[in-house]
Amino acid sequence: MTITAWRLFSGISALSLLAGCVSAQPAVPVPEAALVAPAAQAAPLIAADITVPGRGVFGGVEVAYTAALERVSIAPGSDLPPAELVTQSYVAQGQEGGNERPVLFIFNGGPISASLWLQMGALGPQRVFAPEDLSAPLEDYRLVANPYSPLDVADLVFFDPASTGFSRVADGGDPSKYFSVSADAAQFVAFAEAWLEKHDRAGAPVFILGESYGTHRAAEAAGQIAGDGSMNLQGVFLMGQAVNIIEYSQRKQNILSYIASLPTLAAIAWDVSKVDQQGRSFEAFIAEATAFGEAEYLGALFKGQRISPEELSRVAAKLEAYTGIPAAYYEENRLRISKEQFRVELLKGQELILGRSDGRYTGPLSEGGDPSGILQQAYNDGFAAYSKETFGDLPLAEYVPSFSPGNFDAWGWGAASPFGHFAYAERLQAAFDAYPEFRVFVGTGYHDTMTTVGAADYLIDQSDWPKDRVRSGKYVGGHMAYSVEGSAEAFGNDIRLWIRGWNDAGN
Repeated sequence: MTITAWRLFSGISALSLLAGCVSAQPAVPVPEAALVAPAAQAAPLIAADITVPGRGVFGGVEVAYTAALERVSIAPGSDLPPAELVTQSYVAQGQEGGNERPVLFIFNGGPISASLWLQMGALGPQRVFAPEDLSAPLEDYRLVANPYSPLDVADLVFFDPASTGFSRVADGGDPSKYFSVSADAAQFVAFAEAWLEKHDRAGAPVFILGESYGTHRAAEAAGQIAGDGSMNLQGVFLMGQAVNIIEYSQRKQNILSYIASLPTLAAIAWDVSKVDQQGRSFEAFIAEATAFGEAEYLGALFKGQRISPEELSRVAAKLEAYTGIPAAYYEENRLRISKEQFRVELLKGQELILGRSDGRYTGPLSEGGDPSGILQQAYNDGFAAYSKETFGDLPLAEYVPSFSPGNFDAWGWGAASPFGHFAYAERLQAAFDAYPEFRVFVGTGYHDTMTTVGAADYLIDQSDWPKDRVRSGKYVGGHMAYSVEGSAEAFGNDIRLWIRGWNDAGN
């Protein structure tokens, strides 16, 4: 691999890179100049499938596999245009036509994004190594073999929705027809069905892993599949989940959002040494902060203006102990400190701002933005280098990592009135009801200020899902916690556990 290959995507804007992560912050219009608008293609960008043999050790098991860059044509109907989708897949040799080995479909979020982030960060046969030194330059990130990939337990298929990657709607089609949760999920379901049919795997156990907005797609797709029984669906993995985002989005009057955010603020404050660490572990500190949030803090917020000055002062002092933000600032803000305020205030005295995607990263306060954005750039560059190395010369100038429809209001989210309900969790309930072995895993990074660990716990606690078919994991790191070596290993092992049906000993 040559270093020059890392620069193939260097001109892509930070806005389009960050579109791979759904934000819990209020939606803001994206500048028109930052939008990528791929035209419908008269000819496909990838003329024919490309297959390459590979071999690696994954989960301690040596696996011979076929890496493929392949075209999948779909025609979902129901006013949705046909599309020519392009996927990268990894299939263990000897599995074509077999229905015993699981197939894991993987995608990122946005909306809408290609799946390169999960592929290069965590799940492909190679991944981008991120230095432990969070101030390291981009040149220190590099491609390495990925022993944490779950290719030992499942074949991997990465989904790039139309308008992203090399995937496009057919000539003359309207890409915006797919700009809603239901239509977007229908596109994925059509893709998965077509891929399984193409590879003679229609009866194979199917697992779906979505990240960020991709957890909306995963939940809605599970509901659609449960409705028609079109696949042997066995599970959904929600990484950096946004399924219950209506409950934890940071509106000032939404007091639950402050409770859901507190463990994340505490984790970041611990990591940058702004809280007392004497005599307790990280886990114990987070548990203590969580318990305080669910009881005393919630009660104080619920009282609003009825809170006494004494209680206000007492709760603010405890919040300072858990978050490092001065009690006086909490009092001035009636105990309501948003995650964006926290990013600015915690290290303001050092003229630093915290990362949004990963609060462990810091950058100059004067520059604003998201200092953890270097991860997106590193994965983007790594994908370009890996694709060229593996599949040869490709039209990489036409590859779209992330596409924005304009702003969040341009997307159909599913509810159209103040009394509407975004029933994403209920769509997963339909899959639990339809498939006796169906199971869900929820994974979250402690330092992710967008999709928080508290929100993930709240999702599980408030659901009606069967407890014995749901598990969760928390990882050091942010929205893409797998950038941390230990978290990448833990993430891979959790995927294995989930696919094996909670069987730690393996198949």
